[in-house]
Amino acid sequence: MATAKAANSSTKTKAKPSYLPAKSKIKPTYLVLGSGSIGFAVAKELRELDKDLVIIDKDPAKIETLREEEYEAIQGDISNSETLNQINVRNLTAVLVLSSDNESNKSAIENIKKLVSPDVYCVARASDVINKKEMESKGADYVIIPSRVVATSLARTLERAESMRRGTKLTRWLKDIADKKLGIVVHDNPDPDAISSAMALKEIAKTYGIESTIFYHGEIGHQENKAFVNLLDVDLNRMEERDISDFQNVALVDCAVPGSNNMLAEDTHVGIVLDHHPVEDVEIDADYIDIRPNIGATATILTKYLQELNIDITSNLATALLYGIRTDTQDFKRNTDPADLSAASFLYPLADHEILEQLERPSIATETLEVFGEAIKNRQVFGSYLLSNVGAVRDRDTLPQAADYLLNLEGISTSVVFGVSKDKIYISGRSNDIKINLGDVMKRAFGEESAGGHATAAAAQVPLGVFSAAKDRQTLLRLVNEAVVKKFLSAVGVEESED
Repeated sequence: MATAKAANSSTKTKAKPSYLPAKSKIKPTYLVLGSGSIGFAVAKELRELDKDLVIIDKDPAKIETLREEEYEAIQGDISNSETLNQINVRNLTAVLVLSSDNESNKSAIENIKKLVSPDVYCVARASDVINKKEMESKGADYVIIPSRVVATSLARTLERAESMRRGTKLTRWLKDIADKKLGIVVHDNPDPDAISSAMALKEIAKTYGIESTIFYHGEIGHQENKAFVNLLDVDLNRMEERDISDFQNVALVDCAVPGSNNMLAEDTHVGIVLDHHPVEDVEIDADYIDIRPNIGATATILTKYLQELNIDITSNLATALLYGIRTDTQDFKRNTDPADLSAASFLYPLADHEILEQLERPSIATETLEVFGEAIKNRQVFGSYLLSNVGAVRDRDTLPQAADYLLNLEGISTSVVFGVSKDKIYISGRSNDIKINLGDVMKRAFGEESAGGHATAAAAQVPLGVFSAAKDRQTLLRLVNEAVVKKFLSAVGVEESED
């Protein structure tokens, strides 16, 4: 009877195939499939973090080596569903499918999701984008392409090296001018990006024992800019009231060319230039130049210097820089680089958010409303292009505000608002048209020396010249309107036939 029972029992128990591994002795937190160079490196890191793990590989020699190094390792084909049945999966947090065989990895992913759990986190390795997408479709939560990982890591290393080099060069320049006065010049009618960047450079210079003064020309007319200066108690000096020659060294911040959008003489030798606006075919006479057109704000560049040089940032300065980045990138919707986001992330916990809230809700000046009204009333539409002549302007900062507002009109992809002061035509444009680079368009229309900007935001300042000979103001405004509209439409290749 016992013999028959034993025989019956033996017929029900299937013999385990010889290729299957012995069952794992532990309940691993991590399962590593494939013990090549990447799989072994990951396993080593996990063990250093004191994680429970099991490694599976079909190569018996590798398994033997791993066991000699006291890893829990078993031999098996990762693409075979029976292999997973040999693992205690109750505590499993993640499975890392890291073999170099794309097809085996795909099969392993399918088996993991079906036999282990659809919720277990699965990391996989692919050789290219096509295989990456296929693995994702089979349920992989995260897929790496080793060549891309190496390239990304290398790019970050190089970026870090470049940042260190820039920090070293700035430090060397500052040490060379120690005990000398530094004049920091921002562009005419400065905005929060220019002002906050100058504040940051002043703080950096102070660290090296250098006395510095921030200079500007024009007006701080925009209501938000006025609130910015007042709430943060920014110390600014008009260039007309001081002699810049009293300063042994000059820095240009948020502008790059002496005499272009600033009151410096064109032949001024500049010590340092820090800017994010593109400058083409212009030779700048400076000791050190750091111009990064890919960055959305000069405040981002200065934040990176503060980080690199390990300089403490006050709440006031952090608030100014964060607001400068946000305004120049239009809350990260315009010309934004990952560096802008990381700089803002760094500044955010240091900033005074009560002041930021006040800055975001300033009162609107009567003149601003009047310019908005003129811009709406005088708009001229040519396809998706809108141009508007607002007439005489005292505060040119109202022009970009009006251009931003008009860009919201249905069917409009580019808005240009312009007005006339005593001796210049001020033009401001905004665009969300991916087919044009507005900065290039402005340069073609109004000249390299008079215009510039980015793909989505640009401006120009054109001397009135012969227009100033007009007998009356109405004639002047009509002539200006005809000239600006004709030049801009010609630059974008649109016939001047108004809708």
